[in-house]
Amino acid sequence: MTYAIEATGLTKRFGDTQALAGVDLAAREGTVLGVLGPNGAGKTTAVRILATLLQADSGTATVRGLDVVKDAAAVRQQVGLTGQYASVDEDLTGTQNLVMIGQLLNLTSRDAKARAAELLAWFDLTEAAGRMAKTYSGGMRRRLDLAASLVGRPAVIFLDEPTTGLDPAKREEMWDVVRRVVSDGSTVLLTTQYLEEADALADEITVIDHGRVIAHDTPDGLKHIVGGQRVRVRPTDPSRTGDVRQILAEVTGTEPGETSRHEITARVQDDTLLPALVERITAAGITVHEFSLHLPTLDEVFLTLTGRRAADETAEEAA
Repeated sequence: MTYAIEATGLTKRFGDTQALAGVDLAAREGTVLGVLGPNGAGKTTAVRILATLLQADSGTATVRGLDVVKDAAAVRQQVGLTGQYASVDEDLTGTQNLVMIGQLLNLTSRDAKARAAELLAWFDLTEAAGRMAKTYSGGMRRRLDLAASLVGRPAVIFLDEPTTGLDPAKREEMWDVVRRVVSDGSTVLLTTQYLEEADALADEITVIDHGRVIAHDTPDGLKHIVGGQRVRVRPTDPSRTGDVRQILAEVTGTEPGETSRHEITARVQDDTLLPALVERITAAGITVHEFSLHLPTLDEVFLTLTGRRAADETAEEAA
């Protein structure tokens, strides 16, 4: 198996703070690796080491087979990085920002302009190309920032919480951009505080907490950590929740739980139990607003693994 990114035993300490305590990461060529973790877990530190912006205290890391320390200059030719906040020059136009990056990457003026025009069209920024970046909306700046990281056609792209501060609609636009980048053959390492983002984009997910990897699997594989599938029933009449709870307990053999919306949920190890549940609920004369079978959410996985919900966390502060 070919890995575009591979790290083993990364450690990093800042004074009394152990940011990384032996982190292993691996991303296959042409895939998205999602890296999740609470605030301060070490996600950004790991990205900065892989992007050659920091050196680990110990451990090894390679990008496309190149050592991030011994071959740092060559690694930089292979990667693009978009951080948590847009880093474009606000006093330059969209075109000028991208042309400048191209010239820093030793493209000719002609090639830099051509690449800038190509990326501006790809990110739907052509009409704003001649405007200064400070006139752009937040979503436009993020798209321009990501475009800047693609000027050199990198094989590996690090996206460190790229949709922080964007509204849901703008986040989905960025998701489409990431999918297009991967379909073009790039490998992406994505850190995010939005679990639905990792669920939508990542082929595999590594969860880091207190500088250590505590889980690694596909999104569906991680969801099975908290006990497989769950059935959710919300009766039309809230006064019947007790009856629903009793039926679920008897049929599934588990202890159901209840949400604030009068939903009763229970773990289901065998989805062939569903017809029996429907039959019992119907026979009891209970009508429902919702009846569904689903895998746990990544938020439930995150809570199980770390003891806290991702929604309670803010973006990791730079060390």
